[in-house]
Amino acid sequence: MFGLKLKNILFIIFGAAVFSFGIVHFNIQNNLAEGGFTGITLLLYFIFDFKPSITNLLLNIPVFMIGWKLLGLRSFLYTLLGTLSVSLFLELFYIYQFSIPLSNDLFLAALFAGASIGVGLGIIFRYGGTTGGVDIIARLVKKYAGWSMGRTMFIFDAAVIVLSLATYLNYREGMYTLVAVFVGARVIDFMQEGAYTARGAMIISPHQKQIADLIAVEMDRGVTVLTGYGHYSKEKREVLYCVVGRNELVRLKNLITSVDPHAFVSVTDVHDVLGEGFTLDENKKPIET
Repeated sequence: MFGLKLKNILFIIFGAAVFSFGIVHFNIQNNLAEGGFTGITLLLYFIFDFKPSITNLLLNIPVFMIGWKLLGLRSFLYTLLGTLSVSLFLELFYIYQFSIPLSNDLFLAALFAGASIGVGLGIIFRYGGTTGGVDIIARLVKKYAGWSMGRTMFIFDAAVIVLSLATYLNYREGMYTLVAVFVGARVIDFMQEGAYTARGAMIISPHQKQIADLIAVEMDRGVTVLTGYGHYSKEKREVLYCVVGRNELVRLKNLITSVDPHAFVSVTDVHDVLGEGFTLDENKKPIET
């Protein structure tokens, strides 16, 4: 219905559970703040004792319309599912929570908080959902400005944390909150980009045809031939460009060296790889992830 996938629904619910577990058992139990709308929810909880599950819903009502207009029906429904699931699990874990004694080691509590929140949100994002609030803003910024979700959320989170410091956090709790937010942002980026992280190689060699043939045959990777021009030599030459998986980089280097030990090779990180061999199979069909 509406193009929704059962697998996506289940993983979004699971991600919401992981996220909510971290908020209740690591943030709330150790008096750590958080960024975004979740941070505002915690701020209202610590100051006014407002229930996090209810506050989370009320704060997200205005952004639902933004999600509807800008993300489309399917993304909006996934967002609605993520937000409702988070509120449900916040209530369940708050009522049936158990003590995790980490108050004497706030650094460890911050690591657990960042990891659980990052994994939870990363799963939700990976399967097309959000938890409302800043998550929607982060997705829009990624879509239109190219910023990673983790980066956008970290900036917004910092503003909320400053407000928390001015109200209920002491400097020690504030510093460990920053640790948790930073870890969470890095985990979110890893969950989003890790599966498709690859390496792009620019290869300059007089033996470009032999190298390209070996890459195509031995590694089953495509090679693009670009026309280059040497500024110093004033000569035209062909430049090879190919993208390989992170675990294939050593094999690529060995293959190039076996043909031309003096070849010039420039390797860069590549994110959000789309196309055959990464998100499409040999029949141009999407690879299910």
